[in-house]
Amino acid sequence: MSDRHIIHMDQDAFFVSVEVRKNSSLVGKPVIIGGTSDRGVVASCSYEARKFGVHAAMPSRMAKILCPHAIFVRGNMDEYSKASHEITEILREKSPLIEKASIDEHYIDMTGMDKFHNVEKYAHELRQLVMRETCLPISFGLSVNKTVSKIATNECKPNGELNVKEQQVRNFLNPLSIRKIPGMGEKTFIKLSDMGIKKIQTLSQIHPEQMSAILGKNGLVLLQKANGIDTAPVIPFQEQKSIGTQCTFHADSIDVAMIGNLITSMVTSLGFQLRDKGKQAACITVTIRYSNFEDVSKQATIPYTALDSVLIKKAKELFAQVYQKRMLLRLVGIRLSNLVNGFEQIDLYNDSQEQYNLVQAMDKIRKRFGEHAIKLASTLDIDI
Repeated sequence: MSDRHIIHMDQDAFFVSVEVRKNSSLVGKPVIIGGTSDRGVVASCSYEARKFGVHAAMPSRMAKILCPHAIFVRGNMDEYSKASHEITEILREKSPLIEKASIDEHYIDMTGMDKFHNVEKYAHELRQLVMRETCLPISFGLSVNKTVSKIATNECKPNGELNVKEQQVRNFLNPLSIRKIPGMGEKTFIKLSDMGIKKIQTLSQIHPEQMSAILGKNGLVLLQKANGIDTAPVIPFQEQKSIGTQCTFHADSIDVAMIGNLITSMVTSLGFQLRDKGKQAACITVTIRYSNFEDVSKQATIPYTALDSVLIKKAKELFAQVYQKRMLLRLVGIRLSNLVNGFEQIDLYNDSQEQYNLVQAMDKIRKRFGEHAIKLASTLDIDI
């Protein structure tokens, strides 16, 4: 199968853990991070709350019905982002090859290092280091690829460690629900379940042609994962790509109102691209070019997000800081970087269910009819 050694490290109920670190009275309590009004949405919840059926993205009003004695905490994405950076730096300093997969999970590739280290012991010591230095709980799975190590982590959480060796992979995967496979969406899960395919072992035995006929290329990917096969590499953190756009004006301009609407339009487009790729950004850069061809840039670290309103506000703040000479401008550019996977956590800790639903509804229209099928009123006359 493979002689790879991939560690998957995942924080336990990350947002809740950060809150518990601040307030020890929350230890062992059913804690829900989310909007406190009936319009709010659950961003994260403690394992104690999960026992009552509470889960992320659930409306707060439903969570209150399921767990009426839960403690609601509004949440602070800035603090969660800082804690995430803190953990990443510890892991990056001690690891040969690390990928930041999302705000609260990392992959570490130890392939070849097993000649010098007992990889399981190394992972254990690294986990202990993170917990000691951050006072935040973390679990890890170790196996031959990213898929199996991630499933292993999920099986041993919270506060767990699990090493699934090459010869154990099939026996480990076979009895598990197909829902455990990373990338198994809800619609696909229901479709396969309706066909009687509920366990990974059953899925692993489906003929490739049948899987392709049922689910297309995604079916073949899921089939490989069910068989414990995943060749996806661990992508070095520093190679995480950015996305950006720029606009050169037809004529040099000093129309700040127009440029503000242009920035809104550019960021809205980038925000859609982020969400379409299932990404969040932690850094935004605004660049301007004066009429004398002088370029000036300003960047800022932001809480992980892909929500238009947050990105637009920060982009306009940066533009106000960078545009100081009051000379004519010929170009404006926006770049979003430090990308990680994740969309479901976007600002759900705020009372923003309507805004979240609006963004999703607009994205559905864009995916069906094209990116420019729907726009904010302030950007209707902008063409980039």
